[in-house]
Amino acid sequence: MERVRMELRQLEYFQMAARLKNITRAAERLRVSQPNITVAIKKLESELGIQLFDRSQKQLSLTPEGSVFLTRVELALRNIQDAVLEVNDYKQLQKGTIKIGIPPMIGAYLFPMIFANFQKRYSHLNIYLYEEGSMDIRDHLEQDEIDFGIVIMSDMTTSLMRLPIAHSRIVACMPEDHPLAQRTSLSYEDLQDMDLIMLKEGSFLRHLLLESFRTENINPNIVLESNQIETIKGLVRSGVGIACLLDLVVHDSPGLKTVPLNVPPYLEIGLAWKKDRYISKAAQAFIDFCRDTLVKPQAFSIKDN
Repeated sequence: MERVRMELRQLEYFQMAARLKNITRAAERLRVSQPNITVAIKKLESELGIQLFDRSQKQLSLTPEGSVFLTRVELALRNIQDAVLEVNDYKQLQKGTIKIGIPPMIGAYLFPMIFANFQKRYSHLNIYLYEEGSMDIRDHLEQDEIDFGIVIMSDMTTSLMRLPIAHSRIVACMPEDHPLAQRTSLSYEDLQDMDLIMLKEGSFLRHLLLESFRTENINPNIVLESNQIETIKGLVRSGVGIACLLDLVVHDSPGLKTVPLNVPPYLEIGLAWKKDRYISKAAQAFIDFCRDTLVKPQAFSIKDN
């Protein structure tokens, strides 16, 4: 039997192209040139003697053989990654790196407190942040691209472990002199004729709000989209529109009035990580820190579960 000499990099390029179904996006994610991805995949196909991708359609798609190969490659790369982490734990002892995904809304107001206190205790550990929407972060966790995500925890898959650290309710933000500012609560029907400012695609809060509007047969009037919370606040103060955000990010914001939505009353925010992954010492230190510190009722004014 002829021996196939494939390289680890070829497998990583193939995996990312298969996940994103696009060579250009795979190159951007891996920070390499597009020709590098193309050449590596063609070389891999030549070595295997099969075609991994169906290139006859506009969107890149796997052949049946490619789908079988991807399943094996996913497992192999995960095992290699876990092996490297485990060996580094023995070699480096208390050195390590943690990759954390954080939605902009949560990251701007919750994570600085977490980071500052964790760094005081574990100054020898390096932390890399990835700011994306909560739904995108879940995808990165599922694909083993990050170690943790601080996300809204509704509708999470069973493949993710979770540690609740905060509760927050959805509130409608508006100028203090807005006609709805004196209400004690609002329904989705109350917002149907209002100009709305929304978070961008990839946000679980956006997804939840749009699903709720759809359930009520309401077509919301979205006038602007942004993931910059301070920008959204400024637009609301200027009377551009109403924004639906978590109360933890708009609490005591000057010039703004917040009115809670009546459904759902609260959302849970927590730390999530992949269930079947090897937990490095650095990662375990972060889990233990969050469990011992953040879930206490007085810690950072966060509610216990």
